[in-house]
Amino acid sequence: MVGNNRTSQLDSGRLGVAQNSLSEAVDAVMAGRHAVRAFLPRDVPREYVSEILAVARRAPSGTNLQPWRVHVLVGKTRQRLVDAVCDAYDAAEPGHHAEYNYYPAEFFEPYLARRRKIGWGLYGLLGIGKGDADRMKVQMRRNYEFFGAPVGLIFSIDRRMGQGGWLDYGMFLQNVMLAARARGLDTCPQVAWLDYHRIIAETLGFGAEEQLVCGMSLGWTDPDALENGLQTERASLDEFVVFHD
Repeated sequence: MVGNNRTSQLDSGRLGVAQNSLSEAVDAVMAGRHAVRAFLPRDVPREYVSEILAVARRAPSGTNLQPWRVHVLVGKTRQRLVDAVCDAYDAAEPGHHAEYNYYPAEFFEPYLARRRKIGWGLYGLLGIGKGDADRMKVQMRRNYEFFGAPVGLIFSIDRRMGQGGWLDYGMFLQNVMLAARARGLDTCPQVAWLDYHRIIAETLGFGAEEQLVCGMSLGWTDPDALENGLQTERASLDEFVVFHD
């Protein structure tokens, strides 16, 4: 009995250490994920992308509908989309607008202050002052170049899906970003592509019911880029958590 108790205590100790190591590793990946806006011109092996998407597909979805569809863009196809959208952006072509409202029609507090803080935080790092419309436009254009990332991801959904499918999609996107970070890669989820959904649909051959959700840059972060030094804050638990006894 004494021997059995000793073995049980050792097993419990090992399990506790393993659990602590696992939680620390998961927490580190989650805390280390952030939007990167400048990438190195270094290729990402296709097997890395496949691994990321393979593990991300374990995201939960109502009745296992798995509403996600992913277009992985590299090489000439990536460049063709970048060129087409940048040409439209540079020409300020009319008629480009998002198919759905990502943001509220009018911002209100505390969300307005948070939006302004991250915007001016980024511009401040880059030395872009208020009213400097030309440099703001140049920085905005970087979205449509995938910020220099070698891999662009375009996510779509069947437009007949309900709101629940979009909630499921968010969990899938988070999985993609965390799986990338766990492999030393970084990402930037991008709503900016929404305005050019018609160009994207034509370039990538979307089906009739296929709707753009967002884009995402994937690659190796440029550690020397000023914009990658942006530090974003998170609200304290008191601001969004209600504990019910």
